[in-house]
Amino acid sequence: MKNTTKRNKLIIHVLLIVGALAMVLPFIWMILTSGKTLEESVLVPPTIFPEHFQWSNFDIVLDKLPFIAFYVNTFLMILFRIIGSVLFSAMAAYACARLEFPGRNLFFGLVLLQMMIPTQIFIIPQYLLVQKMNLLNSVPALVLPGIVSAFGTFLLRQFFLGLPSELEEAAKLDGCNIWQTFFKVMLPLAKSGLVALSIFTGLFAFKDLMWPLVVNMSIDKMTLSSGLANLQGQYTTNYPQLMAGSLLAIWPMVIIFIIFQKKFIEGIATSGGKL
Repeated sequence: MKNTTKRNKLIIHVLLIVGALAMVLPFIWMILTSGKTLEESVLVPPTIFPEHFQWSNFDIVLDKLPFIAFYVNTFLMILFRIIGSVLFSAMAAYACARLEFPGRNLFFGLVLLQMMIPTQIFIIPQYLLVQKMNLLNSVPALVLPGIVSAFGTFLLRQFFLGLPSELEEAAKLDGCNIWQTFFKVMLPLAKSGLVALSIFTGLFAFKDLMWPLVVNMSIDKMTLSSGLANLQGQYTTNYPQLMAGSLLAIWPMVIIFIIFQKKFIEGIATSGGKL
């Protein structure tokens, strides 16, 4: 019996290690490619390790693109999207989960319907809206489409549904109105959900490519994802420089995920307990 248990554990660990290596392999390949010459990167069969690591690829990318402006624009976009998404999604989620009002289920159904529609459909009306507001080629233009999140409303609704109703009754007996109950009692108890939504919103904003390319034409107003698109040529692409730029772009999000991975996993694990 013990031998069978050990063998099963060994098989599980081997499978997990293989899966982890499969996930890490693209990042390792990106690091190795960033140090190759252009000729080494297109050899067939491919070479795994560069003969001499080309640090000059990073210098060339930094000279070509204003990475400081990219970092600032990306940070501001992520920050304001997180603030808006968490605030408005939390209020909508609390209303759908705990308040009784006519059309509540219809409203939440519309939220779910929005999650089923491809985001590309909203690009034209969002662009026309931003254009009429004279916000093209600006940081606010990057933020506006992400300040409301249907996914965030759905996610936080699960947390509020899982909280006992006695908390609201106690707050009401203490003289709290709806806003005080929400901000002082219920919202702090959904902290793990707020952290999970913040991480999700940050990741979604960081990898958003199409909207920043559509709404901003000036390279100084682009984000990291849209700025890296300038390294991809129409006919040929310098892959070592593209991989070097990608490394310069992803390291902030990797560090953020490492720091908050416990909260991220906790938020996801407790978000689907009740519908």
